[in-house]
Amino acid sequence: MEIWALILTGLGLGLMVGLSGVGSAIGTVIGGTAVVGSMKKKPENFGLYLVLSALPATQGLYGFVGFFIYSGVVASAGGASIPLFKAAILFGAGVALGIANLISAIKQGQVCAAGISAIGSGHNVFGNTLILAAFPEFYAILSLVASILMTNLLK
Repeated sequence: MEIWALILTGLGLGLMVGLSGVGSAIGTVIGGTAVVGSMKKKPENFGLYLVLSALPATQGLYGFVGFFIYSGVVASAGGASIPLFKAAILFGAGVALGIANLISAIKQGQVCAAGISAIGSGHNVFGNTLILAAFPEFYAILSLVASILMTNLLK
């Protein structure tokens, strides 16, 4: 691989899985801190809190799926040089998937934290929170689908 193609490929794969993982970590911490506060008021709702606080973890999985697909593309080259154009596509897919999942997970964590706090205050909003949390999740899924479709450009 020429050096620039190698650099773009590595950066794309790293951003894809790294940013998605960071977003999930931040999102689950946002939800988890709300759980700790709500447990003081209504510890019997821990199951509901757990589900909501874990939702942002899915974006990290989407980043890993993208990484798995694209690392397979790199491995299929069998050590042969990947053209700069294909490396740029991989880099673009990594940036798109990574940033979309980073922001989506953080924002989903904020939605879930609000729901967790409301449940801790005695409000019956679990279902409503799940629905609202699905909106940022949709864009994470959309970015994964777009990155998968970008593999068609590699052929």
